[in-house]
Amino acid sequence: CQPSSERTKHLRAMGAIVFSPASMGILFSLIALSLLLHPQPVLAIHAGTTRHYEFNIELQNVTRLCHTKSMVTVNGQFPGPRIVAREGDRLIIKVVNHVANNISIHWHGIRQLRSGWADGPAYITQCPIQIGQSYVYNYTIVGQRGTLFWHAHISWLRSTVYGPLIILPKLKAPYPFVKPYKEVPLIFGEWFNADTEAIISQALQTGGGPNVSDAYTINGLPGPLYNCSGKKDTFRLKVKPGRTYLLRLINAALNDELFFSIANHTLTVVEADAIYVKPFETETLLITPGQTTNVLLKTKPHFPYATFLMTARPYVTGLGTFDNSTVAGILEYESPSFHSPISIKKLPLFRPTLPPLNDTSFATTFSNKLRSLASVQFPANVPQNVDKRFFFTVGLGTSPCEQNQTCQGPNGTKFAASINNISFVQPTTALLQSHYSGQSSGVYNPEFPINPTHWFNYTGTPPNNTFVSNGTEVMVLPFNTSVELVMQDTSILGAESHPVHLHGFNFFVVGQGFGNYDSNKDPKNFNLIDPIERNTIGVPSGGWVAIRFVADNPGVWFMHCHLEVHTSWGLKMAWLVLDGKLPNQKLLPPPADLPKC
Repeated sequence: CQPSSERTKHLRAMGAIVFSPASMGILFSLIALSLLLHPQPVLAIHAGTTRHYEFNIELQNVTRLCHTKSMVTVNGQFPGPRIVAREGDRLIIKVVNHVANNISIHWHGIRQLRSGWADGPAYITQCPIQIGQSYVYNYTIVGQRGTLFWHAHISWLRSTVYGPLIILPKLKAPYPFVKPYKEVPLIFGEWFNADTEAIISQALQTGGGPNVSDAYTINGLPGPLYNCSGKKDTFRLKVKPGRTYLLRLINAALNDELFFSIANHTLTVVEADAIYVKPFETETLLITPGQTTNVLLKTKPHFPYATFLMTARPYVTGLGTFDNSTVAGILEYESPSFHSPISIKKLPLFRPTLPPLNDTSFATTFSNKLRSLASVQFPANVPQNVDKRFFFTVGLGTSPCEQNQTCQGPNGTKFAASINNISFVQPTTALLQSHYSGQSSGVYNPEFPINPTHWFNYTGTPPNNTFVSNGTEVMVLPFNTSVELVMQDTSILGAESHPVHLHGFNFFVVGQGFGNYDSNKDPKNFNLIDPIERNTIGVPSGGWVAIRFVADNPGVWFMHCHLEVHTSWGLKMAWLVLDGKLPNQKLLPPPADLPKC
């Protein structure tokens, strides 16, 4: 509306520019013409925030179980600092290495769309950061929200270098479940009295199995069930009656899948690997290394006059030695205000009952309960058609002992592990750099086999020859290929569960079973409606799992067992996804500060 003459005079006196209707029309025409000639980027209503973090890799003396050791940490913290962002945010994390160990950091579960240079696995997407050097990880969180984590991705340094990565929904975007009163990360780890780098170095030299951990931890603390581990070494979760808490569970342990339970409390599973799931109740859950699970804990309506242990211990399927111990934290209720403070020592302490160590039946039942939410807002976009099908065997094997050496593996050999009987040889140049520069000759072979070169009864009597072959081989995929991959456990050195993690993608778990996969019968039972979507899946002990994903992210993407010992033995490979035709389907150029090998 045209302002009155009095109002016009007043506005001009304040320094405002006042237009007549005619001049307004001319102005809008000029603006429209300018936009046509010089189109501007469209800004989202909820534009993401850029968040800066600095990670200083430094040695820190840490004491647990009456053992003090100098160990590699981020900013002197164990576990490391929590990263918090929202969906759509950009993260710029400067990592400065002050220790003698080479380092790289992986942002576990982040899709890294076109930003593979920030993914982090050493010698796959980058050369490691050497002492005195720094590298800036720069990436945007696209279409993801939930609980993930970050960790070192070189040798066994992730035993101490890890921390939560929490992605909140966009502002004003609600959870698809009741809003929690409070959110609490619980990150499981392993404590070794000895230096883990010395442990794996010795194991690889002798060919035997590495020494196991001395304790499991919750948020870096072993809890009261270990010798020389008291109140200050116990994680305590203090809660109010009648409230709902969101527990963000992360398994950052090196080599163990874990059962977890809270005495006399029921948990509601609402998310796995930063993907919302159809909620279901359980008293116990299973979480493999590399997996995350969000659960709702509804506290008792009144002060219970008791405290409750929350415990975790391993799920074991292999034949090797393992850390057969239990980590515990304590769930404490705040005393009612009308009572004088109640001594915790005087209250009864309840302990949960966890499944037997080898309870594959529970593991299977729990796994089968996980289904994608598959709602209008959070759909399960399962590939219905498949362009390429692959069948990979995963398992252990052996390598011959070097001449004039005594080895401690099976029958005097060395332990090894493989995918399709190829034990991955780590290159000395990063795969992504060699691919992008066109200098891949002599670095990797782009012909990873689509199935095993030798067929046998995978879960039956093992073959006489248990030797693996060795190579740096990758599977090449054209952009946007729809992939179905079946991973089959083998019993060559005993059947064993393998939690396999795929970088750069989420995938849908469309089927799983025991025994040998039957390509004629088993696909008939695939779930293509609401299968769980995740980034890490346990290949069942003595069984198989089928996953589907679309290769819509150009770059080189690591896939490996998240039991660190198996990765060290070679149970790993890489997918090379080629650029698409459009500009937004191509890998971005490398950053200027990308470390050199």
